[in-house]
Amino acid sequence: MCFPADALPPEPPGGAEPVTGSRITLTAADGATFGAYEADAPASSGAGVVVMPDVRGLFGFYENLAERFAGVGIDAVAIDYFGRTAEEPPHARGDDFDFRSHVARTTPESVAADVGAAVDRLRSRGRVTSVFTVGFCFGGSYSFLAASRTDLAGVVGFYGGMRQRVEGGPTPISEAAGYKTPVLGLFGGADESIPPEKVEEFRSALESAGVEHTLHTYPGAPHSFFDRSFDDYSAECADAWTRVREFVAVRSGPRPA
Repeated sequence: MCFPADALPPEPPGGAEPVTGSRITLTAADGATFGAYEADAPASSGAGVVVMPDVRGLFGFYENLAERFAGVGIDAVAIDYFGRTAEEPPHARGDDFDFRSHVARTTPESVAADVGAAVDRLRSRGRVTSVFTVGFCFGGSYSFLAASRTDLAGVVGFYGGMRQRVEGGPTPISEAAGYKTPVLGLFGGADESIPPEKVEEFRSALESAGVEHTLHTYPGAPHSFFDRSFDDYSAECADAWTRVREFVAVRSGPRPA
């Protein structure tokens, strides 16, 4: 788990226009339905992001983050991973929700199917021409793995782990040779779960594959530093916001006609 249940994402530098999103239900290619949270920019920039939460799945932090993305001109859909296994929708889950048992039942294929449904949602409404993924921890790992998709303009991972999420499964390092889109990775220098040598191994794999990438480590920052309550890391949060927005802006196509 990255953030406590009452956590909030930091505000983007310069602020964001107020946006109120809405809960929606998406259907993946395998027929599974799952909850998501959609937020539209007041004026579409042509860019959209699929927000991929940490192991807790979709909760208030990521709904708020989707609204912050929309508030800076980027349409957003934040997804939940547990539509196949949890009876209650994301907004009905309490703090005692046993998310770890549901994480254990996710697969690379199910996460990829859910991402695909969110990408289709962003593209289907005529507002978005360039889609990105932005993931955190568990979602960061799978955001990196999404770089093999040809329908994405780029992928972003906040402290995305390098380990296998299922036994014998892919890792961001093992799959780097098949990546087809640029990668932005943001890491905490004090994050014991992702040692520096693993970040460097990832960098080496991306370089060997000729994949455009930027991997940035914030010295002294912990895992999950992207949290409004972490006053000591406000500069790192602001810099991360700036990097993500520039990454998206540079790789986005024109606005829809």
